[in-house]
Formats: sequence, C-alpha cells, structure tokens
Amino acid sequence: MTTNEKPASRLRKLLQDPGIIVAPGAYDCLTARIIQQAGFPAVYMTGAGTSIAALGYPDLGLATMTEMVGNAAGIVEAVEVPVIADADTGYGGVLNVQRTVRQYEKSGVAAIHIEDQDMPKRCGHLDDKRIVSTEDMVRKVRAAVDARTDPDFVIIVRTDALAVSGWDDTMRRCEAYVEAGADVLFVEALRTPEEAQRVTKNFDVPLLYNFVESGKSPLIPADELEGLGFKIVIFPGSAFMVVCQAVTELMKELKNTGTTASMMDKMASLNQCFETVGLSHMLAQDARYAEPGSAASV
Repeated sequence: MTTNEKPASRLRKLLQDPGIIVAPGAYDCLTARIIQQAGFPAVYMTGAGTSIAALGYPDLGLATMTEMVGNAAGIVEAVEVPVIADADTGYGGVLNVQRTVRQYEKSGVAAIHIEDQDMPKRCGHLDDKRIVSTEDMVRKVRAAVDARTDPDFVIIVRTDALAVSGWDDTMRRCEAYVEAGADVLFVEALRTPEEAQRVTKNFDVPLLYNFVESGKSPLIPADELEGLGFKIVIFPGSAFMVVCQAVTELMKELKNTGTTASMMDKMASLNQCFETVGLSHMLAQDARYAEPGSAASV
C-alpha cells in the first residue's frame, strides 16, 4: 500500500469519505503492524499503552512529550496507514503546545488530540479528574492550529468536562473549541447511548468515540456509532489489556509447571512473529544487494 501521499492528507480524505474510521490502539511497533495487517485504515497511538508498556507507569500524565513523540515516530516508521496520536494536555502552556504540535508533525503522525485536563492529569476513565478553564483551553487550541505547518495535519480536541462540570459546560466548551479551530471533537467518557446520540446532533465537525472496555462509556459497536453520527472510533486499551492478561497467565503457568508447552496453542510461532514485522521482505531486500554468484543471489 505504498503511496507518496502524506499521512495527514490520507486521514483528511478518510474524514471526507463515507464510513467510520476504526483505529485500534497500538502501544508499540508490533501492535501497530498487526493492526495494519488486519486491514484497519488507521492506527491510534495510545498514551495509556505507551505509559504502561514503555515506561511501566499508569496513565497519570507521567510520560513526557519527548517520550511520547519518540514512540509515535517508531510507530509511524512501522506502518503505512495514518497514525493518530495521544498528545495529552500538550505538555504545558501555549508555547509548549506549539512545540508539541511541531514535534508530532515532524514525527510523521497524521493527527494528535489534546485535552482540557489540568495537571496532574489521569486516564479519562478514572475518577477525580480536574479541568482547566475554557479560556485557557481555547488559547491552547488556537496555538496548536497556528503551530502546524501542514494544513492537513488534524487537530483533535478532547474535553474531560463531562465528569467534572456536567453536560451543559461540556457543550459550551465544545462550541468554543470548534470556534478556535478544532478539526475533530472528542468528548471523553460519554456515559450512555443517549448522550452519544445527543453530542453528534449538536456539532457539524467530525466526532471521535473512545471505546474503552471496562471504562465508563457504553460499548457501542462501530457500525452503530456510525449510525449515531460518529466519524472515528478508537480502541486504545484493547491490545494492552489482552496482552496483560495473556502474559500473566503464561507466567503463572511457567512458575507452576516449569514449562510453557501447554500454552503453545495460544502462541504465534517464532517465524510468524518475524513475518509480522517483515522478515521475508527484508531478506528479499538484502538479496538484491548480494554479490553475483553468492548464495543470497540464487
């Protein structure tokens, strides 16, 4: 699927085309490759997954901008589909937000989302969140829009106000964020299908739904979300939650029995793992440069 079109331009096209964009969450290059090979049109780089897998921390805003951008850059390098990346609060004030936008844009991602939580921030499906004022977030959104060099780079603005200040304030914030230049709205932790339907009827810009298993939002299938009017659905935690459970079971089995033989039916083969990240393609590339007459050129 090699193309010279920029990832941001491809994502813009997906936003204009019919159908909902389903973007499963990747926390590393392997999970991103698996998502692409499964046929999904985009990858979502999860901030929670990055914090858990790369740093060994819960999602409490402890990952720095540099660490997040580094993970994003690796994922972009691993796949050809557009990458949507979590950029937390923008990592500071308006000047920090502008640097954040520039660094993510340089990494090659097609979009980022920034949120209106106050520090210390936390996962949007945890309790006791705090939010900044609408005015402060509007300044951040304007700064983000002004900082991008590619007009196709997508700025997604997330609000966590629903759990803090309620529905009416959330809607006022969304209106202000759209006016400030948000390309996509992301209302975090919608609590009912009725709320999901209400939010899509209030705005003309694309809306993103966060599908979090064991979170606060209803687990509405992608086709139903499309019917409600959502344009993007992300599944940030699905992969790392499955991995956490599977590896825990594997280690219990190894600890108790001294072998993993009984778990082999739940494992990919070693060769399958290598093929997932391009073994045959890389060996073929290597063979192209082999000396005439060598074993590699046969």
